[in-house]
Amino acid sequence: MAFDTIQYERDGGLAWITLNRPQKLNTLNQQLLTELGQALDRVQMDPGIRVILLTGAGEKAFAAGADISELTELTPLTGRKMALDGQSLMRRFELFPKPVIAVINGLALGGGLELALACTFRIASETARLGQPEVKLGLIPGYGGTQRLPRLIGAGPALEMLLGGEPVSAARALQLGLVNQVSPTAELRAAATQFAHKLAALSPWALRLCLEAVRRGMETSLSDGLQLEASLFALACGTGDMREGTQAFLQKRAPRFADPDF
Repeated sequence: MAFDTIQYERDGGLAWITLNRPQKLNTLNQQLLTELGQALDRVQMDPGIRVILLTGAGEKAFAAGADISELTELTPLTGRKMALDGQSLMRRFELFPKPVIAVINGLALGGGLELALACTFRIASETARLGQPEVKLGLIPGYGGTQRLPRLIGAGPALEMLLGGEPVSAARALQLGLVNQVSPTAELRAAATQFAHKLAALSPWALRLCLEAVRRGMETSLSDGLQLEASLFALACGTGDMREGTQAFLQKRAPRFADPDF
C-alpha cells in the first residue's frame, strides 16, 4: 500500500508513522486522516509490531492543526460529520491495543494536539509548542480536545489553553503533565526510540490489558473500575506471557515474550 500524505516505516518491532505534508506544516486534511486509518490497519495485520511512533516530517511541526482550506466551506451538517469522522479516528488511536507514542517535533496545534492527546504517550522536543487555538477562528476543537485535555491536565489549565487559544512551551507542557518527556531537538528521535524499545521488550498482553484497564476505568466509577481490573487480571493469568514472565523471574533470566496474536 502506497501513501501520499504519510510515510510508513517498520523498524524491527517498531512502526514509525510520519505525517508527510511538511510544506503545509503537516496539517490534517481528509486524505491524511484516511491514510492514518489505513496505517493502523497495516499495524493490526502485523503481529511483529509492538509499538507505534507517530511524528511529523520536517523540523517545524508535528501537525499544525486542520487544513484551513477545508474548514471555510463547512456547514452545521458537514461540520458535524467532519468532527465525528475525526473523533472516530482519534478513538482508534486511543483504544489501539499497542502503545502509541506521539513524537512531537515542533508545533502541535488544534487537530495536531488532539491527535497527540489520543496517543498513549507524548515525547516533545524542547522547542515544541502545543495549543488549541480554535477559538481564534471562531471554532472549538472538534476531534476530542475539549474532552481529553481537561481529563489529562485538569479543568483549570485546560480551560486556560482552550479559551485563551495560546500555545504552551514544551517545558510548561511537561509541568502540566501534557507531555511525558522533553528532549533536546537533536536527540528526540533517539529518545523516543529508546523509550519504545523498553515498551517493546515487555509482555504485549500485559500492556494491552493494562491499557484497557486504565482507559475503560477512567470512564466509569471506582467500584466498577475495580471489578474491571479483577476481570482483566484474571485474563492475564491465562496468558502464555504470564507463565513466561513468572518463570523467567524465578529462573533469574530475561523473559522472552512471543509476538501477540492481536
